[in-house]
Amino acid sequence: MNKTITAAGAPAASGPYCHAKLAGNMLFISGQLGVDPATGAMGKDVSEQATLALKNLGVILKAADMDYTDVVKTTVFLADINDFATINAIYADVFNTEAPARSCFQVANLPKAALFEIEAIAVKG
Repeated sequence: MNKTITAAGAPAASGPYCHAKLAGNMLFISGQLGVDPATGAMGKDVSEQATLALKNLGVILKAADMDYTDVVKTTVFLADINDFATINAIYADVFNTEAPARSCFQVANLPKAALFEIEAIAVKG
């Protein structure tokens, strides 16, 4: 089974990609920026962007009948690695039971001059 997941409450994809792909019991979620889906506006700082991106991730998980506990791996991209401690606190509030595996990188640029982006893999058990 290979199914495209489109979440009505998440920001629309800004390019030729989908919110997520469900392959069997594995969900591959595209990178999520800190965009408010109601307004299309980017969060004003890294804290707001991380909060919005993680919320958008949750909306996509829900559209696939999953939740944060199904996430097994995330990759976080930061415009500034000095924001690591700030995003860790926000991330820990979302993944507050058993955290998934994670990689975190500082990158040269992110789409729309974002400060934070997250992608994820989830598995429905």
